[in-house]
Amino acid sequence: MTPVLTTNGLTKRYGSAAALDGLTMTVPKGAVYGLVGRNGAGKTTLIRILCGLQSPTAGGYSLYGVDSRDRNIAKVRRRMGAVVETPSIYLDMSAEDNLKQQYRILGLPDFTGVPELLGLVGLADTGRKKARHFSLGMKQRLGIAVALAGDPDFLVLDEPVNGLDPQGIIEIRELILRLNRERQITVLISSHILDELSRLATHYGFIDRGRMVREMSAEELEAAARKCMRVTVSDTAALAVVLEDLGAEYKILSADQADVYARLNVTRLTLALAERGCEVRAIEERDESLESFFVNLVGGGPHA
Repeated sequence: MTPVLTTNGLTKRYGSAAALDGLTMTVPKGAVYGLVGRNGAGKTTLIRILCGLQSPTAGGYSLYGVDSRDRNIAKVRRRMGAVVETPSIYLDMSAEDNLKQQYRILGLPDFTGVPELLGLVGLADTGRKKARHFSLGMKQRLGIAVALAGDPDFLVLDEPVNGLDPQGIIEIRELILRLNRERQITVLISSHILDELSRLATHYGFIDRGRMVREMSAEELEAAARKCMRVTVSDTAALAVVLEDLGAEYKILSADQADVYARLNVTRLTLALAERGCEVRAIEERDESLESFFVNLVGGGPHA
């Protein structure tokens, strides 16, 4: 099956600085692909290039098997909808009029699809209310509706839940999942809110300083993410001494909690701590979070 998107050595330089540095990635058809990276890692630059808003310095990409240098790329790009950085909406228009305007821009013959699209994004009852009076979540959903106006099968979203309240985040998440599962739309999402991304993505690309560090499926991530024991004790200083003696890898989280990345005999651990006057209050198994996996993958240095 032909991937929706592939990039090959994609590079974008601004003077001596490289926003993208030989980036190679593949977005499978039908995926929700999470692009994970720090602020400044090159996520938005990549998206702007895919949308035709910027040109690469070197390398290239293809959409649905059509090379970016092919004269037909503009036609193929019509299969893609995008929300880049902020929603592209007219604040003095209603949701309905925003969509009608986008239909006109795309040269669509009539507005018959507008009511369905408004219902899909949960804005059917907004009437003549101007977009400037919408909540941030409503504006984001309207931006997605505008991106869907041409009935694309590839949707690109740049930080779609950034700044939203918990209810707004849930609404965007449910919308993305519905578009992917019910309409078979492939979705590329860039985000630094990794906990939320882990609820959506079927595939991941970990990008750092403009380079692809690793690509993997959600299943591969689950297998690679380390499991640990979250230990709650009365004294983590005593716990650290015992774990050092046992040769176990660990991370102290607070005065009474630590994560232990080793399979330990719980009875032995409890007895060793008791000898040091340390009480074990709770032990639970946990999976490594997406955030922890990313930090361990690229290192925990300052944001680029």
